[in-house]
Amino acid sequence: MSYSYQITEYCHRFLEPYILEGEVCIDATAGKGNDTEFLRRLVGENGKVYAFDIQKEAIDATRERMKQNGYTSNVEVICDSHERMQSYVKEEVSAIVFNLGYLPGGDHAISTTGKTSIQAMKAGMNLLKKDGIMSVCIYSGKDSGYEEREEVLSFLKSLDSKKWLVILHQYYNRQNDPPMPAFIVRLR
Repeated sequence: MSYSYQITEYCHRFLEPYILEGEVCIDATAGKGNDTEFLRRLVGENGKVYAFDIQKEAIDATRERMKQNGYTSNVEVICDSHERMQSYVKEEVSAIVFNLGYLPGGDHAISTTGKTSIQAMKAGMNLLKKDGIMSVCIYSGKDSGYEEREEVLSFLKSLDSKKWLVILHQYYNRQNDPPMPAFIVRLR
């Protein structure tokens, strides 16, 4: 078996055992729809995926990708901030995926911030079921992300270890600030 060590595929492999057919998941940063498609494939026909993004370009790309794959009936693509996910999602959620930073190939001036990302993570944590998982891929470097990375890492370190398991991964031998995935599991 051959594995890809791109960060999104790595995160998908880590998340997969947590997501069952018929469950509800959230793609908090829809981007181009890669994570939305991954989540929809796992929840199947009886599950539901909510995908959020503030950029029309990302919303259009995600909707088109879902249409091309026949995933339109149980995927809701929402043009709004992920901070407001609790306004849309009323069910318990098994998994939430975040990719912080900016839309690949998009305007670097439009990106997530520590403040809004932490607010969105808190909103998502309120929706996670027991043993549910949140994946937060932290991108930093060059023109964005260092401040957000430090704020998010500080927030994750402050979480009550009796309620939350936080696992931080990193590419240890790669240069140029590679992405850093964090996984948060609701213990109770």
